[in-house]
Amino acid sequence: MSWTVESEAAGERLDRHVATRLDAPRNQVQRWIAGGLVRVNGRAAKPSTPLAAGDRVECAPPEPREERVLPERGDLTLLHEDAEIVVLDKPAGLTVHPGAGRATGTLAHRLLDRYPEMAGVGGPGRPGIVHRLDQGTSGVLVVARTPAAYARLSRAFASREVSKLYLGIAYGAPSPAAGTIEAPIGRHPQRRQEMAVISRGQRRGRPAVTHYRTVAAAAGISLLEMDLATGRTHQIRVHLKHVGHPLVGDPVYGEARWKGLPRPVQAPLSGFPRPALHAWRISFRHPATDELLHFEAPVPEDLRALWERVTGKSW
Repeated sequence: MSWTVESEAAGERLDRHVATRLDAPRNQVQRWIAGGLVRVNGRAAKPSTPLAAGDRVECAPPEPREERVLPERGDLTLLHEDAEIVVLDKPAGLTVHPGAGRATGTLAHRLLDRYPEMAGVGGPGRPGIVHRLDQGTSGVLVVARTPAAYARLSRAFASREVSKLYLGIAYGAPSPAAGTIEAPIGRHPQRRQEMAVISRGQRRGRPAVTHYRTVAAAAGISLLEMDLATGRTHQIRVHLKHVGHPLVGDPVYGEARWKGLPRPVQAPLSGFPRPALHAWRISFRHPATDELLHFEAPVPEDLRALWERVTGKSW
């Protein structure tokens, strides 16, 4: 892969720039540079090499080693299936694919049990997976059953041809009630497992845009509808924290905002066990027929109950 350095990144160290661009650990990028896998304007460089606008960076990182996923039995809530794709409703608490700290018990394991042919689709550690939801996020997810569907859907997500609409319950009432959050996102400079909004003067983040609309607001919380123009890791959670309205229940980006609310609503808010976020709707073109498809995952009962208990209003 290769790209041209933009003016905003002029002066950045090579290792820092590549780490931000590829969302990779900086020490790993330094090993790539030392091994000649990263070049600037066709030449070998050092990790500390300062970049200039217009420089051409080439990077050929080694293919990651992934353990092959084995089938495991488990429930799947299907919204649609055909010979090319499966659309399902992922429950909160289920990890999409194996990763650090999670080797078994993922959605990928369950998919292979029902659809063995997915073993040859995509990477061995992420069979059929073309996008993901955080473990704590519920909602609609599409996976590919064939290599052709995988390639087509992957391109559609990369080129932002897929429309995704989320529902979330956040603290406070955003002002204005509807708007756009546009703030670049990158790895947190200290807490590497977290993402953060990267301001000017810091290392460069990747562009991120979230459109939101307040559906209802009451009792110190708001029900928000959010449309992602980009798909950065933890994007909604990071953006809502950035504007001062974190999601209820978010253990990483949330805040103990419930402490400032009336005592009767503190218990349901403080005890909510996950980020109050649901991937509600998705629209995309079928990878084989090009038909425009729309799917919706019903709002889970835990979100309905939280809203109704805190606000006294029906969903």
